[in-house]
Amino acid sequence: QVQLVESGGGLVQAGGSLRLSCAASGRTFSTYVMGWFRQAPGKEREFVAAITRSGAMTYYADSVKGRFTISRDNAKNTVYLQMNSLKPEDTAVYYCAARYGVSITSTPDEYSNWGQGTQVTVSS
Repeated sequence: QVQLVESGGGLVQAGGSLRLSCAASGRTFSTYVMGWFRQAPGKEREFVAAITRSGAMTYYADSVKGRFTISRDNAKNTVYLQMNSLKPEDTAVYYCAARYGVSITSTPDEYSNWGQGTQVTVSS
């Protein structure tokens, strides 16, 4: 099992940038596919981005493609989400999640471990 703690959220103006971090406990971080999800008030949790165990492949939701970048540092047990050109509709609680396996997936139910979330608010 891996425990996850997100940080880096906050309030930013539209067009601004934030970088989220997710620190994982344990020695097996590199065996997990990692993903970022978000949930806005009154909406279902939605997929944002995912990255393979080695970091060689990434996958993004269409709504963030070209603006967000997911990356990981297995030596630091950390996954990042660089968010640029932020829009008010990006406002949500952002969660990182871990999936023990090989393939990337955008389905929340296929991730077994979740962080507590970090709030991102983008003002217009």
